[in-house]
Amino acid sequence: MPVDTAPDLADAAISIRGVTQRYAAAGAADGVLALDNISLDIRRGEFVCLLGPSGCGKSTLLNIVGGLFKPTSGEVLVGGRRVDGAPHPDEIAFVFQESTLFPWYTIIENFRIALKLRGVAKSEWDDRAMEALRAVGMASFARHYPNQLSVGMRQRVNMARGICVETNILLMDEPFAALDEQSRMVLGEDLSILLAKTGKTIVFVTHSLAEAVFLSDRIAVMTARPGRIKTIVDVNEPHPRAPDFMLAPRFGELRNDLFAMLREEIRVAMASQRDPVGGGVT
Repeated sequence: MPVDTAPDLADAAISIRGVTQRYAAAGAADGVLALDNISLDIRRGEFVCLLGPSGCGKSTLLNIVGGLFKPTSGEVLVGGRRVDGAPHPDEIAFVFQESTLFPWYTIIENFRIALKLRGVAKSEWDDRAMEALRAVGMASFARHYPNQLSVGMRQRVNMARGICVETNILLMDEPFAALDEQSRMVLGEDLSILLAKTGKTIVFVTHSLAEAVFLSDRIAVMTARPGRIKTIVDVNEPHPRAPDFMLAPRFGELRNDLFAMLREEIRVAMASQRDPVGGGVT
């Protein structure tokens, strides 16, 4: 499959240029090299999955794009502006694996806080919150508290909050990892519909081959640590994607190809986890 990570700045929502990340580590004079010279452009309105073995730096790269980490070298541009270890809240929203809802506030109160922090006019808070909750089938739970919802329902709400703040870019770090397979499939359908409706740019970290194929426009396959881009896989399937796509021969072929690409990388990653110097990078 073709490898194409060359910049295409005219159409890029995110440009990652030569990003390297090295961490200090006891017993390692030069530290631990987590990411090594990663370059990748993500187009506006594109859904890109970062897929690779545990410890390859997928989440680290996502956090660098979001401005939560500053890379050791290289740079990231978001909307043509350099990200230098400082978040761009007007451009980017995060959805994490764990719920980040305040448990002592109702769902709609959580949304109001997020919108207030974004500087949205108070008169718009409830309308925007309810519109986003309706998009994920959670409008009837707006007055509930987070602990009254299942894990899957809370993740729907987290996804809705990412919609609600109306950023152009959504960074998602294994948001469905704690869910059962059926819930993951349903939320994946919701996310595909969201992409079709809003045209958001989404960068999604996952370990699931099937999830990557079902959701992505392109899949960036990463090597074992130090994380590099091994190849880019194009899915070329329009959004929104119907569940029938999972039954198509091409779906199975893509998933099998991904596993073949990753098999050796997974073995390398497993071996490195026995190294007391390694570890701690996701």
